[in-house]
Amino acid sequence: MLYGIAAAIAALLLAALLAGLLRVPGLRLGLVDRRRARPVPVVGGMAVVLATVLVAGVGEWTGVAPLGAGVGALLGAAAGVAALGLVADVWRLRARVPLAGTAVAALCVVPYEDTGVVGGVLAAAWVTGVAGAFRALDHADGLAGTVGVVTAFGVGACAAVEVLDGLAVLLSVLAAALTGFLMHNWHPARVAFGGCGALFTGFVLASAAVLARTGYDAVPSAGVLFALTAVVSVDAVLVVLARRLAGRPVTRRGPDHLGHRLRRLGLTSRGATVVVGAGAFASVLVGVLVHGGWADAGAVWWVAGGGVVAVLGLVCVKGAGARAVPAARASVQVRGDVRRPLRVRNG
Repeated sequence: MLYGIAAAIAALLLAALLAGLLRVPGLRLGLVDRRRARPVPVVGGMAVVLATVLVAGVGEWTGVAPLGAGVGALLGAAAGVAALGLVADVWRLRARVPLAGTAVAALCVVPYEDTGVVGGVLAAAWVTGVAGAFRALDHADGLAGTVGVVTAFGVGACAAVEVLDGLAVLLSVLAAALTGFLMHNWHPARVAFGGCGALFTGFVLASAAVLARTGYDAVPSAGVLFALTAVVSVDAVLVVLARRLAGRPVTRRGPDHLGHRLRRLGLTSRGATVVVGAGAFASVLVGVLVHGGWADAGAVWWVAGGGVVAVLGLVCVKGAGARAVPAARASVQVRGDVRRPLRVRNG
């Protein structure tokens, strides 16, 4: 118990410190989010990954809080996914490349002895989808980090119910690291998540949820897993539906995500993050209550219904189409002592 508190505090402080220290090198190297109207370095994810891996690794190495074989393998696979996300941030790889690597990593951590081959493959596909959707959720200040913190606490509670102490410690460390990152990512953000942190966070959360539901029936488990990640699922469905209705390729980026549409309804950036965070809290709470047996499995249908209402309501809000960046707000990309125009892409 005491180590869990100390580990969470250490992860929070370490992530906040690293995010601040990595900001200037990220700007100088040009590692910025090109979807924004000003240069924001995508180094926050690296801070979250390093803080989580170091703090959890120390607990495993010292034996004070052993993760266990399965959780250790999960953390190792997640670190590999984070490295692939970092490569994608640096070299601007196509989205399918990091997703393929994430799928391979997911196939390596699924407990086939409990899920079976078919169930394991489906679980790996779900983990990959959540990781990709989590990366797409990183389109506004504070959004992905807030949803990540709420989800980490929820999945950690599910792990605690199953007495999976190593998994619960890992998720508490991740939640604390994300909180430290949010100190720099809350609007106006000084650092962004990037593919490194988003893929890592989505992969850990989805894989941990699968491990926590191991041994339960498939249909109730699918409902709980959906409730725990309802916000990222709603965002993904909303974007796919909107782009198909507009006749645009699904893979083409655009300002048509949850945060963009809520802003067009008149909310501020912080207001949109609070609304999405509240939605994530409500759905995660339902998932935890159903998992622990404190609520009937039918409660998940309320989450699904709310998701459908959100998608159908927000899809009517104009979100497709790129907006030009005013000349007065033209961003610059910094490389050493050279300042040059930065091409901005919405999405």
